[in-house]
Order: sequence, then C-alpha cells, then structure tokens
Amino acid sequence: MRIEKTAEDDEEEARDVPDEFDAFDELDDDEPEGFERFHDTRVTSKAKKKHAEMAKALAADEGNVLFETTYKPSRHEATWLYGSLRPFFEEQKLIDDVFFQVKGGKEASVYCCHVHPDAQAALGAELVAAKVYRPRQFRNLRNDALYRQGRAILTDDGREAKATDTRLMRALGKKTEFGQQVQHSSWLLYEYTTLQALFTAGCAVPEPYAVGENAILMGYVGEETRAASTLIELVLPRAEAQKVFDQLKESLAILVGMGLVHGDLSAYNVLYDGDKPTIIDLPQVVRFDQNEHAEAIFLRDLTRLCDYFRRAGVVCDPEALARELRQAP
Repeated sequence: MRIEKTAEDDEEEARDVPDEFDAFDELDDDEPEGFERFHDTRVTSKAKKKHAEMAKALAADEGNVLFETTYKPSRHEATWLYGSLRPFFEEQKLIDDVFFQVKGGKEASVYCCHVHPDAQAALGAELVAAKVYRPRQFRNLRNDALYRQGRAILTDDGREAKATDTRLMRALGKKTEFGQQVQHSSWLLYEYTTLQALFTAGCAVPEPYAVGENAILMGYVGEETRAASTLIELVLPRAEAQKVFDQLKESLAILVGMGLVHGDLSAYNVLYDGDKPTIIDLPQVVRFDQNEHAEAIFLRDLTRLCDYFRRAGVVCDPEALARELRQAP
C-alpha cells in the first residue's frame, strides 16, 4: 500500500541528495528583488555564475520550433527536454507525446511517453519511459570518479574507445569541452548497454529501446496516469516483502554472475507494480574485476537493500547475502 514518508525516510533521502546549489531548479524561481543580500556572498556569486551559464547554454536552442505535448514543462526545461527527445519524435518516430514527469533528479529526469502508433508493434508497448539527462555542465554528481575507475570510455556506437586514439585521450586528460562531452556520453551509454545486457540475461530491469545523445528510451512500469511506486514509498506486508526480496535476489544473482555491481542500489531504485520488482538507475555500474572499490560498493548496496526489507520483517544480512551471491554458480 502507498504511505506518506516518515521523518526517518526524509532524513535518509536528505543524506542521498547533494546539497550543492541546483541551478536548473532555480532557473524558474523568481526571487524578490534584493533577496540576495541575505545570502552568503560567496554562495551568491557562485549561484549567479552558474545561473548565467545555464541560461546561456539553454538559450542556444530557444529559437527552435518545439512540438506540443500533454506535459507542459517550464520554459527552460522545455528547451532541454524537447532538444533531447527530438530524435525520438521526428527522426525515429518512436514517440508522439509526453504525458507527465515521473521523477525529477539531480542527474536526470524521467518522463512517461506515448509510443507512436507506427512503432507500437515493434516495441510491444504503448507507453515508454524517457530518461533525459541534464545538460552535462549542470549535472550534479558526487564522486562519479569512484565509479569510472577501470571503465573504458564508450564511443557513440557503444564500443570501447581505443587507447591509440591520441586526440580523444588528450581531450580527456586536459578535460576540454570535447573531452567532457565524451565523458558525459560514455556515462549515459554505460547505462544503456548495461540495460541491454541485463535485460537479455533475464534480469528485472527496464527493456532498453533506443538511445540518443542525452536520453534513453526504455520500458515503462506503471499505468497511463501514474508510474509504479518505488519500494521506499511502500510498506509491504511481511509475506509480500519476502516474495519481492526473493525476486530481487534472482536478479542480483544475474547481475553478480555477469561480474557487475549496481553501484547505487536501495529501495529508492527499485520499482514495484504489485507483481514484480524492477531495478532502475544503472549508469554508475562497476565491474568486480576492474574497480578496486567494487566489493565495498557491493556491500553498501546490499546493506541499503537489507535495511528496507528488515523493517518489513524479512530476515536478511548483507554480508551473508553478499557471500551467497558471490558463490552462486
């Protein structure tokens, strides 16, 4: 059943959300004149600079003709959203409407979209989820270098970049505009290619349909008017919680069997539609054999997951679960 979040939930969520100034959300907030005098001047200066940078970046596409959708985004969000989804609308004709925003986040926002009639047979769905990443310079990630350790850069076709590509390696090393864009694209492509591999292997993740420069189309979980809840929004009876936990263990066994760690697994990143759970948000996935922090990240994932299920009465221990999953054939 759906419940209101408790104070404990709010505290946990606050710990998981970066506290840096979120320029994108602030763009459409109209502060009263003179309000800045109540702020620390250093924060104000930083905020104004980021605000100006975002306005300039988003204004570059303001002259483009935008298509009409059921969902009505703010002016600045519209430029970012429609620019990211345009290929799926106009070129590939995979979607023809955006119904509503499912989730807004520091890294990306997710939208429920209607599939174009001509694509419904091929996709096997009438609704899809569009995960639209924020403009690269305004994504708010903490410690993403932790997850990039050992990961090769992925090129536009999803293949690993060659170390002999001196132009690319130099741009990455110098963190040029081109190099940072490549890093951004690679981060997104890791989620898409990981979803492809996991879905094919039978893991409970959204089916990936298409990828663009700044967005991924994937399977949608929910109804036309409301997306499925995340586990953190639900209080499950013990028997049902046990069933969901066992289902998740099956998917985690597949994940671990492929040598992968989710990297940010918790009750916030598992959808539940009353039938089965779906694991979401995988751009930060790491490999056991490539990242020296993989074991610690893995245990942290299981600890967060077990914290939720223990509250529902499920007997589970993260360290024992880690051993069980790592020893599974």
